[in-house]
Amino acid sequence: MSSIRVVKLLYLNGSRHSQVSDLCCQSWNFRKRFSPRFSLIQLENFKPRSISLDLNHSLMAAGRRSARNQSSSLWLSSNPSKRWGEVFFLSYTPFWLTLCLGIVVPFKLYESFTELEYLLLGLVAALPSFLIPVVWPGEADRSLPWKERYWVKASLWIVIFSYVGNYFWTHYFFTVLGASYTFPSWRMNNVPHTTFLLTHVCFLFYHVTSNMTLRRLRHSIADLPENIQWVMLGAWILALSYFIAYLETVAISNFPYYQFVDRASMYKVGSLFYAIYFFVSFPMFMRIDEKPGDLWDLPRVAVDSLGAAMLVTIVLDLWRIFLGPIVPLPIKQCNEPGLPWFLGQTK
Repeated sequence: MSSIRVVKLLYLNGSRHSQVSDLCCQSWNFRKRFSPRFSLIQLENFKPRSISLDLNHSLMAAGRRSARNQSSSLWLSSNPSKRWGEVFFLSYTPFWLTLCLGIVVPFKLYESFTELEYLLLGLVAALPSFLIPVVWPGEADRSLPWKERYWVKASLWIVIFSYVGNYFWTHYFFTVLGASYTFPSWRMNNVPHTTFLLTHVCFLFYHVTSNMTLRRLRHSIADLPENIQWVMLGAWILALSYFIAYLETVAISNFPYYQFVDRASMYKVGSLFYAIYFFVSFPMFMRIDEKPGDLWDLPRVAVDSLGAAMLVTIVLDLWRIFLGPIVPLPIKQCNEPGLPWFLGQTK
């Protein structure tokens, strides 16, 4: 092949693949060979076949890096199903948040609500989070059996955890924090059915937010010593848990039928009590399908959620016994032996 054809070949490759030209220059020492002092002998010594192979190799490597960069994120999971599930739950949040805090509470629609309307509110807020992924599954989930889809696993974990939280832990709010529900509602274990439904979508939002921020923090501190990484992750979990607990308490302050004996104490100290839920649940929920090659099945998800719920229950009851209520309450209501939902003294 003549030197003119070699130059022409290189020129065409360079014009078509300008993004890879720098790689070619570096790997072949291109600039050095094509300096003003080059000779036709040097040029004729080039082997176009080897250049073409090197160019194809460089193009494939660049393509792999590009695909890898597109599929990876400092915030989102590398697991396609988990990534889609987290984005869906996050995108769904404005719907129920606007419904409850943007329409019902500001316009005081609750003033005319009966038990039925409160139940319907909870159903309208929660059911689409189950139905939408079934009817319109994400691209990553279409080839997966339903039980292997991340949104199913995450929903199961939160259903169990939030159910335990409402059925059992709400009574700690009654006996330790001096809280009470006064709106008309059908109840189970003296807890309104509506709160079971609304808690599910709330907790999905909280835990997906925790996943994303923890993942981003791990990327940021990956080069630090392991002990420092653990300290920073623990500090972030504590701070985020308290912030979310405090934010929720303030957000529902305009709803008059969720009452506290001392609202100021509830904001400061009660939020810390509520944050105990998330001290435990945030790092445990994060582990679902997080490590490549370690995909969870539904029994493992259920057992993990129940374990988290049991640990929270232990910590809450230790607070009840050793620290007592944060506001003046009948002493027997908090310090009686047993568990608060056995006492039969809350209304």
